[in-house]
Amino acid sequence: MNSPTDSPDRIPVRRQDRAQVSDEWIRQMLRQAPVATFAFPGPETPHLNSNLFVFDPPAWTVYFHTARTGRTAELTASGSRATMQVWSMGRLLPAETALEFSVEYAGVTVEGPVRQLSGDEAADALQKLLDKYFPHLVPGRDYHGITPQELARTAVYALTVERWSGKCKQVGDSFPGAFQYPRWGPPGRSGAATTPAKPASGG
Repeated sequence: MNSPTDSPDRIPVRRQDRAQVSDEWIRQMLRQAPVATFAFPGPETPHLNSNLFVFDPPAWTVYFHTARTGRTAELTASGSRATMQVWSMGRLLPAETALEFSVEYAGVTVEGPVRQLSGDEAADALQKLLDKYFPHLVPGRDYHGITPQELARTAVYALTVERWSGKCKQVGDSFPGAFQYPRWGPPGRSGAATTPAKPASGG
C-alpha cells in the first residue's frame, strides 16, 4: 500500500504527448468525476460495473458500493484486482481528411486490489459517498445516519490505488469547426440538440 507521501506507480501510456505527468491533475479528475467504470477479471469475459464512487486521497483508496449478490460480489468474494476508469469528452474536432477527425478528452485509469469492507469501515466509506454527491445535506439534520440494518443490505468495496495514469487532449478555443456533441440521456430525457458549427473554409 502507498504511504501518504508516496505516489502510485504509473501505468504506461502509449501516446506520451497526451500523458499527464502531474499527480495533482489525476487526483483532481478522480475528485470531480461523477461516475466510474470498474472492470473485474471473469472466467470467460471481464465484468464491468459502472457506478458512483468517491476517491480518498490520503488513503489512496476508491470506495464504491453495490448489491450483495451478483457478478461483482461473486468475482470479489475471494479477493480480486480491478481496473477503474473515469473520463470526460470535450469538443468534436472536424478535419479535411477522415483520418484526422478527432475529439477532446480527459481520462484516468486506476489499477489495484479490491476488498469488501464491513463495520465502521463500510459506514465511513458510505458516508464519504453521501458527502460527495449530497454535500448540502447533513446526517442527523436532513436524513438519519447510516444504520447497521442498511449496511447489511449493501456491499461496500475499497480499491487500493497501486497504479494510475492520466491522459488528455485539448486544443485551442479557436479550433476551426469544433463543437459539442448533443446532450443525451434516457429516451424522453435527453437535452436539446446542439447544432454543430460549420467548419471554416480551408480550416
